[in-house]
Amino acid sequence: MQRQLSEQEIIRRDNLKRLEELGIDPYPSATFEVNAKVADIKSNYKEGDTTFAHVSLAGRLMSKRIMGKASFAEIMDGSGRIQIYLNRDELCPDEDKTLYNEVFKKLLDLGDFIGITGHVFITQVGEISVHVTSLKLLSKVLRPLPVVKTDAEGNVHDAFTDPEQRYRMRYVDLVVNPQVRKVFELRTKMYNSMREYLNEKGYLEVETPVLQPLYGGAAARPFKTHHNTLDMALYLRIANELYLKRLIVGGYDGVYEFSKDFRNEGMSRFHNPEFTQIELYVAYKDYEWMMNLVEEMVEKVAMDLHGTTEVKVGENIINFQRPWKRYTMYEAIQEYTGVDISNMDEEELKAAARSLKVHVDPSMGKGKIIDEIFGEHVEHKLIQPTFITDYPVEMSPLAKKHKSKPGLVERFEAICNAKEICNSFSELNDPIDQRERFESQLELGKRGDEEAMVLDEDFLRALEYGMPPTAGLGIGMDRLAMIMTNQSSIQDVLFFPQMKPEKAASVKE
Repeated sequence: MQRQLSEQEIIRRDNLKRLEELGIDPYPSATFEVNAKVADIKSNYKEGDTTFAHVSLAGRLMSKRIMGKASFAEIMDGSGRIQIYLNRDELCPDEDKTLYNEVFKKLLDLGDFIGITGHVFITQVGEISVHVTSLKLLSKVLRPLPVVKTDAEGNVHDAFTDPEQRYRMRYVDLVVNPQVRKVFELRTKMYNSMREYLNEKGYLEVETPVLQPLYGGAAARPFKTHHNTLDMALYLRIANELYLKRLIVGGYDGVYEFSKDFRNEGMSRFHNPEFTQIELYVAYKDYEWMMNLVEEMVEKVAMDLHGTTEVKVGENIINFQRPWKRYTMYEAIQEYTGVDISNMDEEELKAAARSLKVHVDPSMGKGKIIDEIFGEHVEHKLIQPTFITDYPVEMSPLAKKHKSKPGLVERFEAICNAKEICNSFSELNDPIDQRERFESQLELGKRGDEEAMVLDEDFLRALEYGMPPTAGLGIGMDRLAMIMTNQSSIQDVLFFPQMKPEKAASVKE
């Protein structure tokens, strides 16, 4: 059934028909040459400056103030808004005043895309403006934009603040809430900063498969699909680790990838089923070396984005200046719970977890129990960037055993603002040990652990051809973006987060 149009939508469609009757194409195909941006004009124009004597701008019409034969309006391009001034007799020097009297005053609606030419000047009240000498409709808008209104007390009433509408219709959110665009511009700047850092070190940016015959590289539940031609099951990758390690086997000394990964798990303000990681693998290095790289790279990101190592996140000021605090996993748990779990077996761990009011079930092995204790009692207390190191071997099936601490592996996670932002290992390169770890994961799977890893025979074959000592790293780009842009929800740093099916959401008009 066709959607019922609102009164405003009916008016706009009537205006569209009238424009066509006047011979004006509401969607012209010809290009409109732009030679200036609003931000450049506002930043650089000085009274009497002839640099902006002939400007050409394009953008959305955001306001109109009709005052007889003269009017003021606002146009918004990708860099900001600027006031424009139109005089009927100058805009229409011949006898036909239709362009002003009917088109501009009556048929152009807020949100329409227009192109203007003119010269920049400063009004009597000191506002930089553009004196319009020509105007062209570039695209007619059939739905009204939400309008931000301010009451007599100065309180702002925004018709488009509902999070579900904002995430579902990001294209509207970006128009009416321009500060949102700044978040995504900072996110891109963050990627560029990291690329610059890694490229300068000579590491190669690569691409690896998203559709994989076996999912691996992390403990997570995958999305499953079917390839018709090959008649085989495929999985959306949960990580790209095992493919990047194959490239180290193949002879590259350092490779990295900004990868879209997918995990068929719960959703929250920290989790989206589709997310982005950067994974980096460097030959002949270990996790201690990688910790130093992470500190240096993230400190650089903060400086590139904000000009300081201090970043405001909610009520906290987080300082990314090196060096960051470091705890071993056991030290951190003892520091924040008073319980030393370093020498406990599985049954003792279960008892300790219960005493700390941490839920355990029969499917959990030692690693899972320790992870639950850490998550319940430690992680949320780590606000400043902190490295947690030296994990139990049961928690890390792909990490190399610690060189001096039996039962542990060479692994760290960086925790910041109470959430993990990165994970790193001295990578396991012993194919016999790796097979045994995979087989242990299979046993956990039989006990009901849906996140247990599968055994990848081709990856084991690759290791048997030899992989040098290697340090690996994964950084959650969405969570790092949340911190670097001071956003409390992962949905605020994703252009199009996953949403429930739409029911009857509508834009307030």
